[in-house]
Amino acid sequence: MSVKLEGNIFVTGSNRGIGLELVKQLAETTGEESHIYACCREPEGTRAEALRNLTTRYPGKITTIKLDLSDEESISTAVQAVSKQIEDGGLNLLINNAAINQPAPPAPLSATRKKDMMEVYEVNVVGPFLLAKMFLPLLQRATERDTPEECKGDKIRAAIINISTIISSMEKCPETFPMAQMYPYRASKAALNMLTCCQAEDFKKHNILVTALHPGWVQTEMGGEYAPLTTQESVEGMLRVMSSLSKKDSGMLLDWKGNIIPW
Repeated sequence: MSVKLEGNIFVTGSNRGIGLELVKQLAETTGEESHIYACCREPEGTRAEALRNLTTRYPGKITTIKLDLSDEESISTAVQAVSKQIEDGGLNLLINNAAINQPAPPAPLSATRKKDMMEVYEVNVVGPFLLAKMFLPLLQRATERDTPEECKGDKIRAAIINISTIISSMEKCPETFPMAQMYPYRASKAALNMLTCCQAEDFKKHNILVTALHPGWVQTEMGGEYAPLTTQESVEGMLRVMSSLSKKDSGMLLDWKGNIIPW
C-alpha cells in the first residue's frame, strides 16, 4: 500500500506558485475529513490574497498559518497552533515547499555574498529540519492509528515531502550548471537531499516516509515565464507521485513523473 493524501496536511510557502497550487488541488481532491494548514510569512498581506480566496472557496477546509522559516520562534508558534487544532488526530503529511533563491539568477560566483549563502541555507534547510523535528510527535501520532497488521505491511499514514530540484544533483551538475550557477540554491537543495536521507533512516522506525521531489521547471516567480510546465501540471504530477509512494521510495529524490534523479 502507499501514501494516502488525506487527514491533516501542512504545506509551507503556500501563498503563491507551487505551494498555492498544492493547497488548491489538495482542497479539491481530499475528503471531507481532511484539513490543510497553509503557511506563509504574511497571511494577511497583499501577496496572500489568492490564498485567502481559496480559504473562502473551501470553507472549513483550509487554515492559514503565519510561518517564517528563518525564525525558530515563528516555527515553534506555528507548530503549537497546529497541535492545538489537530489534538489527537496526528499530522499525516508535511510538505516542505517554501524556499528562497538569492541573488537573482543566474547568480554567478561574482554576485554571491556570504549573506546569500547563509540566508538561503537557513530557509531551505534549517527550516525544514526544525519543522520535521518539532512535528515528529504529531507525525508519530498519525502512525499510531495503524493496527499491528498494518504496521507489518507497506501502509504509510505519515510522510514528509521535501520539494527539491534537479539542479541539486551533483551528478547532473555539469549538465545543468551552464544554465544557472545559483550557488546558494544548489548547495542548499543538495543539503536538503541529505536531510531527506538522514530523516528517512531515522524515522523508518516510526513508519514515517521521507522523500524529496523535483517539481520540474515550472512557471513561477522563481522558474520564470519560459519554463515549460504550469503549476497545475507540476502539482498534478507530484500529487500522483505522492499517492503512489511506498516504503521503498523513502530517502529517494524523484521528479514529478516518478523518475529517480541521481544524487
